[in-house]
Amino acid sequence: MEVATAASWPTLRALPSPATTPVVASGLAAELAYALGGPFHFLLPDAFTANLVAMQDALTQAGVDGFVYYAKKANKAAVFVERAAAGGAGVDVASVAELREALGHGVRGEHLMVTGPAKDPALLRLAVTHSATIAVDALDELDRVISLALTGRVRPARVLLRVLPGTQPHSRFGMNEGELTTALKRCLQAGDAIRMEGFSFHLSGYDLQPRADLAARLVDLCLTARLQGLEAGRISIGGGLPVSYTDADSWQTFLAAQRPAHYHARKTFRTGDFYPYHSPVSGADALAALLASHPENTDSTLAALIGDAGIELLLEPGRALLDQAGATVFRVQGVKDRDSYRIVTVDGTSLSLSEQWFNSEYLPDPQLIPQDQPAPAPAGVFPASVGAATCLESDMLTWRKIAFPHPPCVGDLLLYPNTAGYQMDSNESPFHDLPLPPKVVIDRIDRPRPRWRLDRHFT
Repeated sequence: MEVATAASWPTLRALPSPATTPVVASGLAAELAYALGGPFHFLLPDAFTANLVAMQDALTQAGVDGFVYYAKKANKAAVFVERAAAGGAGVDVASVAELREALGHGVRGEHLMVTGPAKDPALLRLAVTHSATIAVDALDELDRVISLALTGRVRPARVLLRVLPGTQPHSRFGMNEGELTTALKRCLQAGDAIRMEGFSFHLSGYDLQPRADLAARLVDLCLTARLQGLEAGRISIGGGLPVSYTDADSWQTFLAAQRPAHYHARKTFRTGDFYPYHSPVSGADALAALLASHPENTDSTLAALIGDAGIELLLEPGRALLDQAGATVFRVQGVKDRDSYRIVTVDGTSLSLSEQWFNSEYLPDPQLIPQDQPAPAPAGVFPASVGAATCLESDMLTWRKIAFPHPPCVGDLLLYPNTAGYQMDSNESPFHDLPLPPKVVIDRIDRPRPRWRLDRHFT
């Protein structure tokens, strides 16, 4: 097969991961692939802890009283819940199973945030019983919470009222102004049965300014609710802190160079459908930038507005806490030549790389890990797309023809970097009765030989 020239082939190199390199260099990735007999995810909890500490530091440095909830939907693994609990954070849950998992792995009930749309009655009952904060999404849900609190009479139900974003009026989350007015009245009528702690919102997208503007609106709503006699001392701005997977030059160069010929079957994607794989600020730096921003029609920073009002800021990051906290490994089990490129088939499915199922593509280049010393290769690159071990034409882990530095061979490993945030398991399914890839927790990467264990996820 003809060898392509490196200069003509678009790549998207992921930012280096200091934690992933020792896993590969020590041979542990290869040994785990052999021992587990299939694809697997490995988790790097120290990266999660570092991200959490950085966010807590950003709140402290901005002079903001705040609390971080880990959005569990971003990854099911128990180790991240355990690290959240150990690090003085809470967990954001949206199902009975998630709530039980969080409690079972050490999170106190009062450190749970219960979100999601119309919630299962069993979830609401557990939330009230364990003093979790409930982001109430609708009037009928508020009525159910009040009824549970009045019936139990053990402790008040803790609620935030979720606000419909003015910038996203068609969102299915939150209450409009009329509904909020009614909700405040019902909270007052419920008396001691309800502890109305403030307001929250669910906002799609990663732009910081709309999030700052809406947060400032919640501050005003808290001040108004206090005048009515409600507590209203907390606001939640949700998640939406961006993660940067690559540098600015690589991202812009990739977007400018890529075209249908660079994808298997000339697959096309709209640029706007891609996750923004580069962000000028990300994670804790994005939080700091958000707090330092000036909401619309104000002369103060968001941090100053929150501090002056004596409000506690709550946030629910998922992907941003999981940045560099894991990767996914597949074994090559077949290679075939096509016109000017190869199709590599691996021992898993794209259901374990969830971006592929949102009319998009997970773009960071996978790392090819040879299992036999490769023979000297001609200069250039060896483009190959990556398919899955299923009978579906559309089941491609990577439609893009990856510019590998040498030809992929059967038995080689492909490591997809930085997949802990949403990629690993939000879409996983045992299709074809294939087992779900296990999650392996790896720590002590400072040693020549890192340590590992299987994750303790209950369900």
